[in-house]
Amino acid sequence: MNTGLWIDHSRAVIVSISGKKEKVVILESEINRHFRSPTGKNDSSPNGRRNVTPGDIQDRGFAEHMSAFYNKVISSLRGAGAIYILGPGESKGELAKKIQNSGLSGKVVGIETADKMTDHQIAAKIRKYFREQETGGDPKNVKRRYTKPRYRS
Repeated sequence: MNTGLWIDHSRAVIVSISGKKEKVVILESEINRHFRSPTGKNDSSPNGRRNVTPGDIQDRGFAEHMSAFYNKVISSLRGAGAIYILGPGESKGELAKKIQNSGLSGKVVGIETADKMTDHQIAAKIRKYFREQETGGDPKNVKRRYTKPRYRS
């Protein structure tokens, strides 16, 4: 089964293709929801202050949240034969690093920068990528789905 995904920090769109069947799964990271920084909790200092700035704590919280999101995405990729990753920013590279450590690194066939797209555009781009891989990129080998209607006069 070929699997492609578009990912940024807020969501992942996973498209799995097996023969003519296609399955789309959307995972939300919920990063846009404001989470409270744990400043002042579990401190070992007597005055309740940390030697860490609130910005550092928030950055650490963001990194932990994204790590959990990437683990959720990776668990959705377990049955994939080939994995193609798309995305607009740093998250595709961060996910690729997590995939290397998860035992799926040999299955990543490509990583590409792609801007924001609709779910249908993502699925179409992933279908096109795997179709080109199967045909060797030769457009003559691609079967056309649409044919012009013939009109009788």
